[in-house]
Amino acid sequence: MSDPVLLAERAHLSAARGALAAMRARSADWTQAIGGDHVSTQHLRQQLYRRRESLADDPAVPLFFGRIDYAASLGAELDETCYIGRRHIEESIGGDPLVMDWRAPMALPFYRARAGEPMGVELRRRFGFQHGEITAYEDERLAEAGGGGPSALLEAEIERPRSGPMRDIVATIQPDQDVLVRADLDDSLAIQGAPGTGKTAVGLHRAAYLLYAFRNRLSRSGVLVLGPNESFLGYIGDVLPALGEIDATQETIESLVCGAGRVTVTAADEPAVAVLKGDARMAEVLHRAVWSQVSRPEQGIEVVVGHRLVRVPAATIAGVLDDLAGRGTRYEAGRAMLPQRLAHHVLLRLEAAGETTDDRVQASVARSRPVREACKQLWPPLTAPGIVQALLSDPALLSVAAEGVLSGDEQALLVGARPPRSVRSRRWTLADAVLVDEAGDLLNRQPSLGHVIVDEAQDLSAMMLRAAGRRASTGSVTLLGDLAQATTAWGVRDWTEALAHVGHAEATVTELVEGFRVPGAVIDYAARLLSHIAPGLTPPRSIRHSRGELTVKRADPLAEVAAAVADLADREGTLGVIVPSTWVEEVDRALAGIHHGVLGLTPRDPEAVVRVEIVDAQLAKGLEFDHVLLLEPARLVEAEPEHLIGLRRLYVCLTRAVTSLTVLHAEPLPAELG
Repeated sequence: MSDPVLLAERAHLSAARGALAAMRARSADWTQAIGGDHVSTQHLRQQLYRRRESLADDPAVPLFFGRIDYAASLGAELDETCYIGRRHIEESIGGDPLVMDWRAPMALPFYRARAGEPMGVELRRRFGFQHGEITAYEDERLAEAGGGGPSALLEAEIERPRSGPMRDIVATIQPDQDVLVRADLDDSLAIQGAPGTGKTAVGLHRAAYLLYAFRNRLSRSGVLVLGPNESFLGYIGDVLPALGEIDATQETIESLVCGAGRVTVTAADEPAVAVLKGDARMAEVLHRAVWSQVSRPEQGIEVVVGHRLVRVPAATIAGVLDDLAGRGTRYEAGRAMLPQRLAHHVLLRLEAAGETTDDRVQASVARSRPVREACKQLWPPLTAPGIVQALLSDPALLSVAAEGVLSGDEQALLVGARPPRSVRSRRWTLADAVLVDEAGDLLNRQPSLGHVIVDEAQDLSAMMLRAAGRRASTGSVTLLGDLAQATTAWGVRDWTEALAHVGHAEATVTELVEGFRVPGAVIDYAARLLSHIAPGLTPPRSIRHSRGELTVKRADPLAEVAAAVADLADREGTLGVIVPSTWVEEVDRALAGIHHGVLGLTPRDPEAVVRVEIVDAQLAKGLEFDHVLLLEPARLVEAEPEHLIGLRRLYVCLTRAVTSLTVLHAEPLPAELG
């Protein structure tokens, strides 16, 4: 006989699916909506269309994953049952909720209640699902001593094999993660997270929570998620839509600054040059370079107004320039105000001579040829690419702007032996594009968003962090990363420093060390590197029941890779074959007889699941696979310009596995792994 509790819960799930279908049907007439004008109508229809799409039902995804029973006897307002899911579902318009959004205040105890602190909840129930159907349930009686013990269903969900892109963790958010997810919009955070601690997921769920809890503010100001590369954005791209949020913008630092500065990255700097261009001192150099374009007047100006010739002396003009430059205005704003300010002084002299003036006279004087020509000479128009090109190709300009800031050797390194002669002939690098973004903000203020989330923030230079921070000058930020995984020569090495560069030095720094995804055997093996790559960090620990599987085998990786992949591919879940960058093509040929993809090269088909993927070690950061086959660790280390960065790259690659890690090597392993 079937379990009556299971039957009742399945009936509730069926009712919820019916109610969701009804909600979507009620929003089907979005094309008929009419606003006050054409623009309002289009905006309203777009909003209604987006709402309709957010109500789409995927039969393979459960509409709720938990339930809490409030009890008046435990301090709740009344006895009440709440089902917790990814979205709010109601029986009818304004009716009782069949499913409560996980972000709602009443859902909070599902994540934080515990025995001894039940938060008004008598029972917490978790559900097990298969193909969208409830198959099991598990109860915790929080009012009873010892009633909040380990959850087998929770652990099974955490360890469940995955396929395709990253999925949400809304059913498995832990209490310490939930505190970060639900932090106030005005709070900026830096989350130092060891591998497998869910820092990326915390950041994305924080975005979803903020868009829910502060929708009115963020619908106007927006949310931006910055990831390290396009492959990573593709990996995390489904998380927010799965949580019902499609309003957050996702960018890489490259797409962000290149889009704003209208430049295209076509080259790469040598590491030493990239480090220097990413140094925070470049902000001061750029500031000086921009404002050095405002020149001192050598003579006054003469303007004919009616029958009078009015002279404005050089000293007066100099005072106007100093006043505008000293206000803290952006360069272009000052340039726009200059003609009016000069015209104002002309009018003062006319009025002193007994003439009557008004706004029309001032506007006419501001447009007069003498004023226009003087303004163009004294405060010339600039472009952000133009000022960066000039700074990096003109030793004289750089010398003036960098005096006391950069050494002579550093200035020579920036200009190089054969600098390009024009904006068009320059082959822009990413570091150049970031400088263009800085220059652009000096010319015209960058509009601020409500919240900016920066993942893998430890790999960003000071200038990159400034670019991210400009997007949240009046908002807040969440920095996510792991200092042990810093694999760029220009990355910052301290979260306090990073927060200062991003413009939120007041932010809180939190460290996550409990791993939910990486097995104990794997994380312990990788942690052997920590004392060498980040001695100040707390060693991570896995809280999973299963220790996972670790195999380290001495063999010819290229000769053995096909057999190893064939063996691992028989297991459930995804397989990432992480290889040195120079081996990608060779491993691709070696796996010709096995269905696989190459991360970043194989076009993604959303309808197809690629279970085996070759991953360039340079792109592995932030990704997860059920099984990882790692080839030749020593080569990964040697490929980096510095041994320390090579060890950090290895640490990244060792910690991508969720179930098993297999290491094949012919060369001796790095001594630090001993």
